[in-house]
Amino acid sequence: MHNKSIIRLSAGLRSGDFSSVELTRHYLQRIHRLDKGLNSFITVTEEQALAQAQTADKLLAAGEGGVLTGIPIAHKDIFCTQGVRTSCGSRMLDDFISPYDATVVERLAGAGVVMLGKTNMDEFAMGSSNETSYYGAVKNPWNRLKVPGGSSGGSAAAMAARLCAAATGTDTGGSIRQPAALCGITGIKPTYGRVSRYGMIAFASSLDQAGPMAASAEDAALMLQAMAGFDQRDSTSMQQQVPDYSGTLNDSLQGLKIGIPKEYFDAGLDTGVRQSVEQAIKVYTDMGAELREVTLPNTGLAVATYYVVAPAECSSNLSRFDGVRFGYRCKDPVDLEDLYKRSRAEGFGDEVKRRILIGAYVLSAGYYDAYYLKAQKLRHLISQDFKQAFDEVDVIMGPTSPTTAFAMGEKSEDPVSMYLSDVYTIATNMAGLPGISIPCAPVDGMPVGLQIIGNYFDEARLLNVAHQFQQQTQWHQQLPEEV
Repeated sequence: MHNKSIIRLSAGLRSGDFSSVELTRHYLQRIHRLDKGLNSFITVTEEQALAQAQTADKLLAAGEGGVLTGIPIAHKDIFCTQGVRTSCGSRMLDDFISPYDATVVERLAGAGVVMLGKTNMDEFAMGSSNETSYYGAVKNPWNRLKVPGGSSGGSAAAMAARLCAAATGTDTGGSIRQPAALCGITGIKPTYGRVSRYGMIAFASSLDQAGPMAASAEDAALMLQAMAGFDQRDSTSMQQQVPDYSGTLNDSLQGLKIGIPKEYFDAGLDTGVRQSVEQAIKVYTDMGAELREVTLPNTGLAVATYYVVAPAECSSNLSRFDGVRFGYRCKDPVDLEDLYKRSRAEGFGDEVKRRILIGAYVLSAGYYDAYYLKAQKLRHLISQDFKQAFDEVDVIMGPTSPTTAFAMGEKSEDPVSMYLSDVYTIATNMAGLPGISIPCAPVDGMPVGLQIIGNYFDEARLLNVAHQFQQQTQWHQQLPEEV
């Protein structure tokens, strides 16, 4: 059953081929059997999942519910879930039980999904390999000696191993798309403001965006349909009508104008990945699309700009974790200052501390203008590059990641090398644009991701373009041998 798409699972539930309880038990058994070698889940909510499945079965028996009713999914452990631990992959929140649901969780629950549990992640979403989690590294199902990508590596690995029918993730600089590429699944980062951030623990508030991770664009469209929409509780939520994402999946691509940025095919791109991506782009020309070279001249500055803006925002957002109100508290503090210092020193991991320090530095008196203000100006230039490109093309295509999944520990001691893993994804977040990663031909047995970037609120086109590729290829249907 785990090889079926959401559409087929939904049809099976409605026809009575199996119940949601049976389907949920099937996934729970896979989690218990396979996840010991993957570490993709932090919390498995078995009792709650079975109760939700029973409720779903009653709705289905009455002829009610929607296409997602009774479908088992997983949530990245950055989304608040009422009555369930929400750790954000950190010791700081190891014992935090959320008193409310995030909007994403709430809306998907309203659509009838079953929550199997919470997936592992880089601590506070800071990382590109899922090695910074307090709960240990997540393994890539295609090769357990390699990383799954991050920070949504737990969701990506769980999805790749088919431990759930779909999962949620968040993307601040590529954290949905990069792990989707490294694990051979589909992941879409919507336009900033398309999906509510309420109840999503903040890393960098002007960059964070939630999105679905699934086996295919068709499944991602169903998930995004339920997740998207205005939320008055989120001041950054946009009042934009949500289109029928599934309704345009089969639109023709004849005459589609595809922009190929020369900056995405530079010397830093692995030769095998380049060939795979170029083969994928040829599939589109065979379907009637037109290729045009575009230039994004400030792409080379995106990583440096991001690692000023994002740490600045994280240093502000994480200041609330002080050992006083909630989260980890050190033992036997001698005074208030000791409480603050030791709680934060013991509660945060090395990567989080590194980014807090960078952020505090670039925001400090005497350095704000030289770093943070300049980074915001460069961010505007990056956005303008995309604006000019979209005056000429409908979508932009290129690689999601410069390489396939790298080895565990390979970049742990070299933060700059790790940061460059997101060189092709970061600019999209800086501009607030939507992007999707879909599997294309593997290299040496490891997945490769094709990234498609769209104009603002053009997720329907991205899903259509991705779906049409997946109708012509089978890369998204391939599964790791060990699962």
